Amino acid sequence: MKKIYIAAYHQSKFGKLFDMTVPEIVANAVTETCAEIGVEPAGIDVASIGATCNFSLNQQGLLAGLVAMVPGLGAKPIEAVENACASGGQAVLSVIGKMQMGLGDVGIAVGFEKMRNEEGKMDGALIGEVLGYFSHPDEREGKVYIFPHLFAEVMRDYMAAHGTTERDFAEISSREYGNGNHNPYAQMQKIQVSLDEAATPEGRNRYIVEGLPLKTYDCSQITDGYAGMILATEDGLTKLGIAKADLVEIAGWGQATDALKKEGRDVLKPEGAFAAMNAAYEMAGAGPDDVNVAEIHDCFTVMGAIGTEVIGKAGYGEGARYWVEGKADAKGECGINTSGGLIAKGHPVGASGVAMIGGCAWQLQAKVPAELQVPDPKMAATFNIGGPICASVCTVLRRVEN
Repeated sequence: MKKIYIAAYHQSKFGKLFDMTVPEIVANAVTETCAEIGVEPAGIDVASIGATCNFSLNQQGLLAGLVAMVPGLGAKPIEAVENACASGGQAVLSVIGKMQMGLGDVGIAVGFEKMRNEEGKMDGALIGEVLGYFSHPDEREGKVYIFPHLFAEVMRDYMAAHGTTERDFAEISSREYGNGNHNPYAQMQKIQVSLDEAATPEGRNRYIVEGLPLKTYDCSQITDGYAGMILATEDGLTKLGIAKADLVEIAGWGQATDALKKEGRDVLKPEGAFAAMNAAYEMAGAGPDDVNVAEIHDCFTVMGAIGTEVIGKAGYGEGARYWVEGKADAKGECGINTSGGLIAKGHPVGASGVAMIGGCAWQLQAKVPAELQVPDPKMAATFNIGGPICASVCTVLRRVEN
């Protein structure tokens, strides 16, 4: 097995891309990531790109062909991947797979989403409908906003099983908004949300589904954004002229998929998620105790709790309590979602999985604002999901010591 290193990471500010077209987004993601290390796109051997709503919102397919339009990337192994909200993580694994197969030593993974119009406005009903396509048809009937409804049910079940309160979940969102306030790339950087505001159902923080506990501040954002990551083998680093010292290694990775239908399986302890995370730990020769940085898929606050359990930092049913006790803070036991997470940093669906890995790499390299920097970061874990806790992509990152 070849060792895989992150040679460069780049992302746009998450939020609104206004009149930037999809071809422009793809080209910018590639060229701006390459510019981070001064390499021409021609130096890239393989590529993968992930997005979720490119057909339904952007009327654009064959994204690999847009990557190939970047000068120097034509006639190379490039593919587009889609795994719902795990598309970005899947793009990273796709590039790793290509390099492990010997198709190249330098690769780029790109993820993006364009969910708003040229004025930066969104059509909430349309977005709710097209994201709903990533659920099982049998579980859509009677739901206006399908995924908020599905995860409101998960939140209800978590509360019933573990005695967690709405205020406990508000701890997750308010802390993430606090992190986002310090992150210059975060969509909600200028929005402050206190614990009381996140916990109280009034004003814009309304209940999304009547009779279920999910409120506005429990939800991630509708976001435009892109992210790119250049990966390299040791031979690839030599080709790029980059020293291995102070880089970040993707030391382990795992991917698993559960049944699409939520009904009939234990989504509070998702089998595929734990399988993927455990596979990543095993490959890295590490475990949860070795990790003090993480980015997890908090599409809704209940997933902040479950994700904390999946990465092994809290036991079953104890994920929300981990946040309440401050253990997930940047200066706590393990800095989780110090970027602000999907709730405050934003959720450009296809880019999120790439950004989770990139954000952890920046933490391990001490490249984040001081307020967010985890002291002595050593190893990181990421947990990226797609659908109703269906597809899971997990990684373990290790800082390369001098």
